[in-house]
Amino acid sequence: MQCAEALRVQAYFDGEVDALAALDVERHAEHCPECRVLLEELTATRARMRSQLEFPGAPAQLRTSIQRLLDAETGAARRAAPRARFGWSGLPLWLGGFAAAGAALSAAVLLFLVAPAATGPLLDDLVSAHVRSLMPLHLTDVVSTDRHTVKPWFAGQADVSPVVADFADQGYRLVGGRADYFDHQRVAAVVYQHGAHIINVFAFASGRQPLPQYTSRSGYHIACWKLGNLQYCAISDTGWDELQALTRLLRAAGSADLPRQ
Repeated sequence: MQCAEALRVQAYFDGEVDALAALDVERHAEHCPECRVLLEELTATRARMRSQLEFPGAPAQLRTSIQRLLDAETGAARRAAPRARFGWSGLPLWLGGFAAAGAALSAAVLLFLVAPAATGPLLDDLVSAHVRSLMPLHLTDVVSTDRHTVKPWFAGQADVSPVVADFADQGYRLVGGRADYFDHQRVAAVVYQHGAHIINVFAFASGRQPLPQYTSRSGYHIACWKLGNLQYCAISDTGWDELQALTRLLRAAGSADLPRQ
């Protein structure tokens, strides 16, 4: 008899479930031989299709025809654009717009000079790693709510040993961990669940590039702090209060583990 979760496993394989549902399916597959076999068969079928089927590109004539239509549409849009209007003094009205744009550009340059870290590529790496983790089969490499299982797993898998703790009583359940890679190092990622939200806490060797304590990017909140020689960054789409509450718990747990001077 087929497992009742078979349809959800297929949806998981096709990337049609959210991160929390994907986590439930992964846990189920660990204990269900039928669903494990189903996932293996789906993976093998996909691999055969990709290796054996041909994916022809569009004919050159079709590409040329499409490009011609796009060029014609662009030319029509340019011809339909209104000409610049002039005010009573004979000066173009758009000069004021240039002045406003110049002021905005100056403000943007000033912001860049004052807070260069907020536009650094490291934040892009953090967001990319977080988004990748929300895809099926990417959230965790080790699934456990036991810190004594998750923390030792990072030995040999990441370049650092992060703070790992379960705060389920405070609403932050430890889900597991995984290894990621950016900034030329193997980064440790500890995964928490808060309500319907997934929070990734990245830990890596502190580098020269400074990071803002709090910032937002691509709709995600990011909180960063240092503990010893490690840099931590927590990222999620949860609210600021919820994210900061977890960072306070992790800071306290990490400070307790630091060797006393």
